[in-house]
Amino acid sequence: MGEGLSGWRNRLALWRAARAPVASGFARLPEPRSIGLYARGKQMVAGNFTSGAASVEAPGRAIWDVPFADPMARVEIHGFQWLDDLAAFGDMRAQERAQAWTFDWIARFGRGQGPGWAPDLIGRRLTRWVMQAGMLTEGRDAAPLLQSLSLQLHFLGGQAKSFEALSGLIIAALAVDMEALVSPALRSLAALCEAEIDMGGGITSRNPEELLEIFTLLTWVSLSLGEAEAALPPEVSGAMERIAPTLRALRHADGGLARFHDGGRGAEGRLDAALANAGVRPMANAGMAMGFVRLHGGRTTVILDAAPPPPGDHGHASTCGFEMTSGRRPVVVNVGAGTVFGPEWRQAGRATASHATLAVEGYSSSRLGASGQGDFNERAEVTTLRVLPGENGAGVHLVHNGWAVTHGLSHIRDLMLTNDGRHLQGVDRLAAITTADKRRFERLAQGRRFQGVKFAIRFHLHPDVEARVDLGGSAISLTLRSGEIWVFRHDGAAKMTLEPSIYLEKTKARPRESLQIVLSGAALDFDTQAGWTLAKAQDTPLAIRDLERDDPAGQI
Repeated sequence: MGEGLSGWRNRLALWRAARAPVASGFARLPEPRSIGLYARGKQMVAGNFTSGAASVEAPGRAIWDVPFADPMARVEIHGFQWLDDLAAFGDMRAQERAQAWTFDWIARFGRGQGPGWAPDLIGRRLTRWVMQAGMLTEGRDAAPLLQSLSLQLHFLGGQAKSFEALSGLIIAALAVDMEALVSPALRSLAALCEAEIDMGGGITSRNPEELLEIFTLLTWVSLSLGEAEAALPPEVSGAMERIAPTLRALRHADGGLARFHDGGRGAEGRLDAALANAGVRPMANAGMAMGFVRLHGGRTTVILDAAPPPPGDHGHASTCGFEMTSGRRPVVVNVGAGTVFGPEWRQAGRATASHATLAVEGYSSSRLGASGQGDFNERAEVTTLRVLPGENGAGVHLVHNGWAVTHGLSHIRDLMLTNDGRHLQGVDRLAAITTADKRRFERLAQGRRFQGVKFAIRFHLHPDVEARVDLGGSAISLTLRSGEIWVFRHDGAAKMTLEPSIYLEKTKARPRESLQIVLSGAALDFDTQAGWTLAKAQDTPLAIRDLERDDPAGQI
């Protein structure tokens, strides 16, 4: 992003912004709506700083002087999201640091210096300044803050094109009564909603966390307009009404999002807060939601990726992959997005083997080019999808042709979850479906002296799940922190092992060790299948009081 504004157009826009009218004060201030972490705020006050997965101890230093190893961390702090964490901690030391670091930013970077002048970062910063204005101005002259805020607003007026930039512009302009900036920004936001939010309430990236961030920004704009007694454009309200049921379909029983296509679970409480603030009436989302199918019964949710990867370099080869959560406890998960851990982890996280599904002997179902980066050169296509309601539960039948070109094989997955949520049954098949597929498979098998095509069905477990081989090697018992016990069994068609795995979280400093159940075998014929079940142990109560709290510091 560079170390300041470059280009004559940007410098001219900044020059004009500096000569535009300055807000005389705050006409109205919204309540702080973004959710910070008490533990992170406490650590910052003590001189321990985190941004994403980067962490460093720097007591006595301003946040701008902290030597983050990750270059992106040094950029992201200019978005001021850390203000939420200091506000969550909330003591006088937190307020002193919030004020000192904010006014220090104005002195150092407020005239276009530094990396914080990308439109998205400006929008994010303005939103936090307005929402935390009470903390920033208490006992202090607000004039420098208002002057800098005004300059950034006028500069952003000609630059804002994204959801984050436009929402920050609207929220801040309403707060300081700069109505002239609000109307064009609302028109741009309405057009963006029409262009980016499809009729099913989804977005092209198919990233559930990105959809939640967009929805959250729209709810903040809606609330700010309501407080100013201004109308919300119908295109924006319509987009919110389409997104809300999609997010509900992508919500696990514990309140977190399904982690697919570079997305995480979302900040703690963000999803429920956004849905509550939006005021959109709950509606059932039948069938698919943004290419995913959700099965639920009792306290159990299963969310399955039932579509090809999205275009671009953030998609994962996760077609047919699923996640399962029981109550407040994730059980089966995807490895996750490795973006913050470097290019090798990022590439590994995109592979089919990093998801809870079947992979053919080292081939992902969708494959990258020789560079190992960017969009997929070959991608799995879903050829059959049926959502199957039933008296005793609900299921899904999904077929994709991810290995038809390379091996003549398609993956067929059938899942069925009982109404009480205590029993998930699955059947995975590798089949040569068409005549051309059968010929390709025969040539491949003959070339390998009929050793078949090796495959592995993986079930990555959340790090908090304790797993052990049980019943003489015929089952694997899973113990959750809630005390629930689940038992994994298979039909003997494949070899079952318990192997190491990794769990990637954007908010952790390093990958977490975990385990995975692996069913491995070889496809020797035109149709090979392996069946399995994941069921609560019979002595596990129907409802269990899960009172153990997660360590809030674990969010850092």
